[in-house]
Amino acid sequence: MKTLKDVKIGESAVVVKLHGEGAVKRRIMDMGITKGTELFVRKVAPLGDPMELTVRGYELSIRKADAEMIEVKE
Repeated sequence: MKTLKDVKIGESAVVVKLHGEGAVKRRIMDMGITKGTELFVRKVAPLGDPMELTVRGYELSIRKADAEMIEVKE
């Protein structure tokens, strides 16, 4: 299983499944990250947390812990 955390800077991935429960999963979905959405990794902070993505035409920063809950495919 490949997660968003494993995607390198400058690469794109498509969301396969969201893991997690209740409020956490709902918050990720509210940010526009749903099944089938394409994500582009723009930057990662020096210590790896957070990472900046382009999702649905806007920039979004997401924590590494949340990125681990997002299963992706290339």
